[in-house]
Amino acid sequence: MNHAIRMVETGGPEVMHWEAVALPDPAPHEARVRHAAVGLNFIDIYFRTGRYPLQLPSGLGLEGAGTVEAVGAAVTDIKVGDRVAYAGGPPGAYAEARNIPADRLVVLPASIDFKTAAAMMLQGMTAQYLLRRTYRVQAGDTILIQAAAGGVGLIVCQWAKALGATVIGTVSSDEKAALALAHGCDHPIVYTREDFVARVKEITGGAGVPVVYDSVGGETFMQSLDCLRPLGMMVSFGQSAGPVAPVDTQELSKRGSLFLTRPTLFTYVAQRADLLQTARELFEVVAAGQVKIEVNQTYALKDVAQAHIDLVARKTTGSTILLP
Repeated sequence: MNHAIRMVETGGPEVMHWEAVALPDPAPHEARVRHAAVGLNFIDIYFRTGRYPLQLPSGLGLEGAGTVEAVGAAVTDIKVGDRVAYAGGPPGAYAEARNIPADRLVVLPASIDFKTAAAMMLQGMTAQYLLRRTYRVQAGDTILIQAAAGGVGLIVCQWAKALGATVIGTVSSDEKAALALAHGCDHPIVYTREDFVARVKEITGGAGVPVVYDSVGGETFMQSLDCLRPLGMMVSFGQSAGPVAPVDTQELSKRGSLFLTRPTLFTYVAQRADLLQTARELFEVVAAGQVKIEVNQTYALKDVAQAHIDLVARKTTGSTILLP
């Protein structure tokens, strides 16, 4: 019998239950994937707590890697035996195996193992759209990434450095500062004891940066705006510290005609061609050694409650995977 994490209500980690669940044959446009590894991401917390709505009862998890066991009658570009990974589709990755729309699957190159794939698809493709599409970072740019020692942060630091950018990053401790520094962050700022707005202005000679990538939200949002130069872009792509309060657009005007966007990966890869291109660019920088995926924590999938507790408590760095 297949096992999976199921929820019948939203709330704390205790609402997640490891259960035996029946798994039907794939529908015509689906494939069944036997997971070798599953990714853990902060968006899973949003779904579990109800910050992002779910139709209950539900599974949880948006990222996994494994082997295709069966395909539906209408599936043509994925076949049984393919090594695949995905990020997105309906929640349900916290499972030994699952059915998923086949157009969300990407075939893995031989150079990328399952654990690396499960650790990098959501975070790595997020880094791709941030750096190459939302604001296209160029050599010579100086950028600010909040939570630089997190999963997306470490990838952004490395990738931006490979593009020739100068990277400023905020972290919560000296240990995380050292980690970010080792992954391409030129100027890690320990925000718990430093005024990161003042430091950004100091580093940039008072000019500010052309882009801020902020997944923290909460009270950090307005400070991030203060780090931008005129005509700069605020990219708010998460809210790990809580939701962003309503924004008066005059705040953008008086800081120098700033741009503000709230993107999601799922919009950027909604079309299969965009998904494949995004994954291809990620695979290329990983294969070239320009981006190294750090799997710094591993948990048994049935122990995912502890993984959620540690993620919220900011005890994790880099990527975390769950093993069925």
